[in-house]
Amino acid sequence: MEAWLINATLKWRTLKCNHSLFKDYYQSLIPLMRLPVTQAPLMAMDLEMTGLDPLKDQILSIGLVPIVNGVIPLDGAQQKLVQIRGSVGQSATIHGILDNHLAEAVTIEEAMAWFVAQTRGHVLVAHHSPLDCRFLQQDILSIYRQAIVLPAIDTLVLEKNRLLREHSVLKEGSLRLGACRERYGLPIYGAHSALTDALACAELLLAQVAAMGGGADISVADLLS
Repeated sequence: MEAWLINATLKWRTLKCNHSLFKDYYQSLIPLMRLPVTQAPLMAMDLEMTGLDPLKDQILSIGLVPIVNGVIPLDGAQQKLVQIRGSVGQSATIHGILDNHLAEAVTIEEAMAWFVAQTRGHVLVAHHSPLDCRFLQQDILSIYRQAIVLPAIDTLVLEKNRLLREHSVLKEGSLRLGACRERYGLPIYGAHSALTDALACAELLLAQVAAMGGGADISVADLLS
């Protein structure tokens, strides 16, 4: 995406935004768009949810892993469990989070405040970012009565574009996080959690950027969907 278009969108959002928290959030992103991706502060994220519909389902956990100057400082990795209404139900078979795990979880209000604070001044990175972003946007809208734009680098889209330059048809499952990592010789992580998947996504992005030539001539805006 063109840097000028993203900057224009963020500046317009800053002017139109009624909430100082989100004005500051947008302003922190504007100078990052033209930076080489290897120099920009990034934040890989992943969510675990009770389902796939942001209007009906709920966020159970959020994992965040920073990428600083092309390096992943693991001491900055964080995860929050989030309280939900009702039970996790059958979704526990996917993410392994049980009702009793949420006994000391934060509220969704606390989780969204934490998310905005932690990701301010960072460009988001996610594998299939639209899904995670829709959940975050829905909860932020419900809590703050303010819509938010969350620009994100999508490792799934980057890999899809790369594969389509080489193949006219993609195999089923070829864009899953594990399959993408395998093509770059990255290890398979057995545990399925928001924090583990955020780390897996961060590592995948670094491998993708290295395969592009190192990223010195690739701006953040170049990688945004």
